[in-house]
Amino acid sequence: MGISKELLEILACPKCKGEVRTTPAEDGLICDRCRLLYEIREDIPIMLIDEAKPLDK
Repeated sequence: MGISKELLEILACPKCKGEVRTTPAEDGLICDRCRLLYEIREDIPIMLIDEAKPLDK
């Protein structure tokens, strides 16, 4: 199903408050500034810093 454009526009990285974008598979949100991946589980973005996964450089 994916995340709606309206929701994506209001979501921000909880760590730096920067913009996030969806992954190509739309199964997570990426903060390019922090290099973190926030998973989307059952159409709900998990926007917790402790749950975020670091992205490889």
